[in-house]
Parts: sequence; C-alpha cells; structure tokens
Amino acid sequence: MDIGTFGPDTLDDIVTQLLLSRGVSRDDLDRHRRPTLRDFLPDPSIFRDMDAAAARLSDAVIRGQRITIYGDYDVDGATSAALLIRLLRDMGVEAGHYIPDRLLEGYGPSGEALVRLAHEGSELIVTVDCGAMAHEALTMAQAAGVDVIVVDHHKCAAQLPPAAALVNPNRLDESDEAAAHGHLAAVGMAFLLAVATVRELRARGWFDKGKAPDLMALLDLVALGTVADVAQIKGLNRALVAQGLKIMARRQNIGLSALIDASRLSRAPTCSDLGFALGPRINAGGRVGEATLGVRLLTTEDPAEAREIAGQLSRLNEERRAIEQEVQAAAEAQIAAQHNRAVMVLAGFGWHPGVIGIVAGRIKEKTGKPTLVIALGADDDGRGKGSGRSVAGVDLGAAIIAAREAGLLVAGGGHAMACGLTIEPDRLGALADWLDERLARDVLAAQAAQSLLLDLSLSPRGLTPALVETLDAAGPFGVGWPGPRVAVGPVRLVKCDLVGSDHVRMVAAGSDGGSFKAIAFRAAESALGQALLHGSRGRLLWLAGRAKIDDWGSRPAAELHVEDAAFADR
Repeated sequence: MDIGTFGPDTLDDIVTQLLLSRGVSRDDLDRHRRPTLRDFLPDPSIFRDMDAAAARLSDAVIRGQRITIYGDYDVDGATSAALLIRLLRDMGVEAGHYIPDRLLEGYGPSGEALVRLAHEGSELIVTVDCGAMAHEALTMAQAAGVDVIVVDHHKCAAQLPPAAALVNPNRLDESDEAAAHGHLAAVGMAFLLAVATVRELRARGWFDKGKAPDLMALLDLVALGTVADVAQIKGLNRALVAQGLKIMARRQNIGLSALIDASRLSRAPTCSDLGFALGPRINAGGRVGEATLGVRLLTTEDPAEAREIAGQLSRLNEERRAIEQEVQAAAEAQIAAQHNRAVMVLAGFGWHPGVIGIVAGRIKEKTGKPTLVIALGADDDGRGKGSGRSVAGVDLGAAIIAAREAGLLVAGGGHAMACGLTIEPDRLGALADWLDERLARDVLAAQAAQSLLLDLSLSPRGLTPALVETLDAAGPFGVGWPGPRVAVGPVRLVKCDLVGSDHVRMVAAGSDGGSFKAIAFRAAESALGQALLHGSRGRLLWLAGRAKIDDWGSRPAAELHVEDAAFADR
C-alpha cells in the first residue's frame, strides 16, 4: 500500500488492522483503542490470598504496626517496593524497606534477613518480586513470629512456602480467571494489592475522616516496572502502561523526574525509554552499586537527594556497560563450541554476577537460542550464579525449576522468559545435557516459527511523521504486543557507514522522490550489516523495521530502525 498521503479514514483503518492482527476481535476494538483501567482492571479478589493480604495489611495500618517491604534488587522489585511505600505513606504509615545485596545475599528472601527484621521490630514484612519459592526463609520467619505477605509473579511449585498470604497469578492452584493474568509483573500485582487494601480500609471506615490515596498517581511506577521487566504488554498490562505513561509525563514523582533529566530526555518518556533509558539506570544500582538506590530514588520527596541519586545511578550505568562488554566478549568466545546445543550454557570465573542477565539476553538475541550465563565462584562456597533469557515458545523458568527438583541445581526459579540459578561447577555439563534433552524440541519449534512479520509496506514518501504517529496510536507496544513493522522500498542507499562501535547508519532514497534516514543497531558484524555496508552499492533494496520519529533536527522527520533487508533486483 502506497500511503504517501492519506486522510482520517485511512488512519483509522490502519489502527483497526493493527489491532485485529494482534488478536483483538472486532466487537472489542473500542476497548483496545484506548486501554483504560476501567475496562481492564479485574476484581483483585479473583486472586487467591488477595483478600487475606489486604486484610492483614489493613490490620497493620490500623494498629500502627511496623511494616517492612522486602524487594528484589531489579526494577520490578524497586518499583513494587516504592509503590507500597508510597501507598502506605499516603495513609500516614512510614514503612521501611530492605533490598538484598545481589552479590552477598543473592536472589530471594534471606531467612537471616527476615529474622533480623523481626528482631528489629518489624511486625509485618511484605516481599515483592520474590518469595514464591522461599520455603526455608519463610519457615525461619514463621518461627521468629513475624507475618510475611508474598507478592510475586514467578513460577510456583505445587507446595507453597508458609506465609500469611501468597499472592501470585502463577500459583498452580489459581483459577483460570486469575491465571489469565499470569503475564503481570510483580509491580502490577502490588498495584492490585494496593487497590484491594484501599477497598478494605474504606469498608472499615478508615477514610471517613480523611482522603483515600490517589491510586492512579502510582501508575508511573507500574509502567516502569512492567516494561523494564519485559512483561507482556497485553490486556491489563497494556492499560497499566498506557495510563502510567500519562502519569509519568506529569512528573509528579520527584525521583522519576530526576531520573528522566539524568537520562537527557527532553520529552515525555515512551515505552522504549522505560526499557532502554530509565530501567537500566535503576537496575545499575542492584547490579554494580548499592541495591537500595532505586527504592530511595523512587520514594524520596527531596529534589536535591533525587538529583544526587539519579546522577549516581547514571554513573553506575556507565560502569555497568563497561563490565558488561568484558563479560559478553568472554561469553561469546564459548559460543562456537556449543553450536549444536539447544540451550547455550556459558560459564566463566571472574564474571560479574551483576551483568550476566544482560549478557544472556544479548547472546540470546544473537543466537536465537535460550541462553544461560553463569558466573563461577560467585559465592564463598565456589558455586556458580547464573541468569537465563529465553525465546518465545520456550519456558525456561519451568525447566530450571524442574532441573532444581531433579537435583541438578542448588537453587533456581523464574518465569517463561527469564530465570536465575545457583549451581555447583561440576554439574554444568549435566545441566547442559539435561536442558538439551528437555528443551530441544521446543527450541526447534520456536526457531521454525521465527519470521519477521510485517504490518505494512510503503514507498519512501509514505514514511512520514504522520504515519509514525498513527502507528503509535495502536500502542503501547512491547513483548506480547509487538510494535508495527513496515517494509519500505524499493530504495537505493545513497549513504551507508558505521556510527558508534557497531551501528550501521544509512540514507535511503526511492524513485518516488522520497528519502529517509535509517539505522541498524549493533549490526556491523552481522550478515545484515555486512550486506548493507558492502553488498548494497548500486542495488535496489527493501528495508524492513520499525518506523520512528527523529526529533533531533528543527523539524521532526521519520526514520527507520532496520531489522532486515532484501534485494529488490534479484
């Protein structure tokens, strides 16, 4: 379709087709055009233990009990913890927080830490983004006489750890209605707990003499945690992110506002900014710095402190990038020896545990296979700490839980697309063989299903800012709700060179008189990058990728982020 110029009816039709292609039925189009909480938010009571959790948290508020929020050290954990802290603060309760050190304590609640919090006076602990598999730690907390509410989204085993309440859409005993929300991040579940708690306190008359918290004001945190945790942007998540981006644009959260400034964003953040600019900075604290920085930033009311922490996180993010590059180079050196493996299992001594998840994601993208990256000798016992990333259609989290139950791992858990584990070094070979046997068929099926699906083809003149805005109207986009891809052509590359270390930059022109800028990120050494740099001279091409707005110049222009190319003159 050549859409160099088009009217409102065409714009509307493009959005309709995008929604239909993503599985929306025709009678549900209106709800998905403008996703709102009113249309998508479920009754929190559909989740097991949600009412018990809301009741226990309400009891603590009314009795003035000391509450501590125990969060994971990543963005989902930080935003979940910050959400509950801000909620309680709005109700006159100053909750404490505890974020474990990634290197010293590892993932999940530490029994020693929970007991210490109890001895220091905490009467209720709420774990967020962790705890679903913490049997030993929660048993220790129970023995110490402290109540624990678990708010999580990771895979669960059939036997649940002891807790005052365990709220998790991925409990094996959940109803079908609740399990349909298994794609929620922990921060989404924390928001539902906030809704349930405010409802419970309202029913008890707690707000008869005062104003209830503004739950909508917390959605900026929900959006950040959901996108940064790579949760599927569909259904309720799409509504949470869409509305959360609107709240974030108002800059009501002092810490988030400082983080936006530190990220050098001069406009309202987009989904992409949450995943690639804001999220990595929050993560940097837990990866290579101080784990509590993220929660402190997102809960501070002091602008000076917010600026200081945001700057510190940006510096740590630069440090993280340098460390990441070193580990990635070492891990990639092992790929060739595992080309027959269904799952990449890469391990090395001296690798920083704080970046192995990022490296696993990079190598997964490069190889198209689920990847585990393991830092050997990461604890005092000489064990390996690993992180994994999977591909669509391969449930890596379930496989890691099964591997743990089979005795191959000291610890392990996760969800379909990501996992964490602890392993004895002498079990690496056995784990790799076991994963091959269990997942080879799933990986082959996932690879066979791989294709670059296109939503639209157009001539160069059709790639305009108006088109980009129209495509964006079907967002927000992410995993599970992919951003639209377009094919533009035929074109000739009038300029093609390297920018940065490995990005391929282009200017493309068509016979219709249209031209545009394009870039292929981290593609210099790939087959795509080599073809663009050395094989495209004088030849006609179709370029495929995502249409974006380039707002660096005096007037916004459309550009293409290239993911694939095909010669048009064959």
